[in-house]
Amino acid sequence: MTTELRRLRNYINGEFRDAADGRTIEVVNPATGEVYATSPLSGQADVDAAMEAAAAAFPAWRDTTPAERQKVLLKIADAFEERAEDLIAAESENTGKPLELTRTEELPPMVDQIRFFAGAARMLEGRSAGEYMEGLTSIVRREPVGVCAQVAPWNYPMMMAVWKFAPALAAGNTVVLKPSDTTPASTTLMAEIIGAIVPKGVFNVICGDRDTGRAMVEHPIPAMASITGSVRAGIQVAESAAKDVKRVHLELGGKAPVVVFEDIDIAKAVEDIAVAGYFNAGQDCTAATRVLVHESIHDEFVTALAKAAADTKTGAADDEDVLYGPLNNANQLKQVSGFIERLPAHAKVEAGGHQVGDKGYFYAPTVVSGLKQDDEIIQNEVFGPVITVQSFTDEAQALEYANGVEYALASSVWTKDHGRAMRMSKSLDFGCVWINTHIPLVAEMPHGGFKKSGYGKDLSAYGFDDYTRIKHVMTSLDG
Repeated sequence: MTTELRRLRNYINGEFRDAADGRTIEVVNPATGEVYATSPLSGQADVDAAMEAAAAAFPAWRDTTPAERQKVLLKIADAFEERAEDLIAAESENTGKPLELTRTEELPPMVDQIRFFAGAARMLEGRSAGEYMEGLTSIVRREPVGVCAQVAPWNYPMMMAVWKFAPALAAGNTVVLKPSDTTPASTTLMAEIIGAIVPKGVFNVICGDRDTGRAMVEHPIPAMASITGSVRAGIQVAESAAKDVKRVHLELGGKAPVVVFEDIDIAKAVEDIAVAGYFNAGQDCTAATRVLVHESIHDEFVTALAKAAADTKTGAADDEDVLYGPLNNANQLKQVSGFIERLPAHAKVEAGGHQVGDKGYFYAPTVVSGLKQDDEIIQNEVFGPVITVQSFTDEAQALEYANGVEYALASSVWTKDHGRAMRMSKSLDFGCVWINTHIPLVAEMPHGGFKKSGYGKDLSAYGFDDYTRIKHVMTSLDG
């Protein structure tokens, strides 16, 4: 007996559509490795239609008052809560994420973030007017940029979609959003929910592969391109956008250092770091992936972390005892496995280092010690449930190791010494520094990195500002 596959569709100008040429992509549940749906493989005609719809809707949406846009976003947040179980089920099928953790750790922040940007919609203000030349008054207008081409990743399909569309819509922009080709289900469901609330053309979703995303970025209509993804993809987006001087917002990879000094409570630090490293199967740009431990406690720390890894469970979405589900796709499983297979002789796998089960893309919580700063697994993003451990002798060496990678998104310092914490947070070259914690995010504070982790901010008033432009208006007092 053959089970009929679910058919996902694009959402363009207020209606669901197949790809214009009928092409599709198979969508796989990573917990089973089985195909459960098809989604459109959108081409140029689909991109044209979505961009034209967004452009046509922009003038009216731009001219709505901030209060009207706030009401719309609040309705979206309420609707997400009302459809919470549907969204959770779709996201779990997309990703294999544990249902309960998606319910408690992802949906509430998403709704909160939409409500934050609903409030931000009413903060579209410039500096006060003034006379800077005799007889002339200057004012500053803060305006939406226009149509935004947005590409979301597969690690947090719903939440990253929120981080993109919420500030864009709040500022008065219209949106064409593309989910990853491996995780379109929850985004197309969001389109159904949002489409019942916003005017047609304001929010559009097109599914497809990297060529679809490239066509979006290269299209002449969008004024801004925003992507969360790999460094490779970010560089390609920046290069493509440069041809017609589009604004670009990039949130790319990470290789977060976790700097642990000798004065901490080892048991408590290990517990927190293990969760921050293994949550979402380590598929998080901010994951606590690269631990640097003072040499005096190195061995004790590694032993404790290896035990924590052994005690951490991965498994089915409906198992409430698991911390994380599978890796997202077969290619990601191959990438993570490859890092372990290519470890140098001086490295030691303290825990894990293998696939779990023979169905789906599950990988064991892994700890690797004995590494050197120039090792591949230290320098490159694994994006899996793998924590590496290095030792350091003093603050200077800790900083050298921490900053000695091309990524600069997030970091953390673990110490009871306030002065040391302040010195380290000043010198760590990362967009976020946590002290005695790792990974919490709040809507009010910015998220974004430096170096090859990209530029632009998500969340916060800074993220909102990224979706606006500044105009100077000067008027003569004589006329």
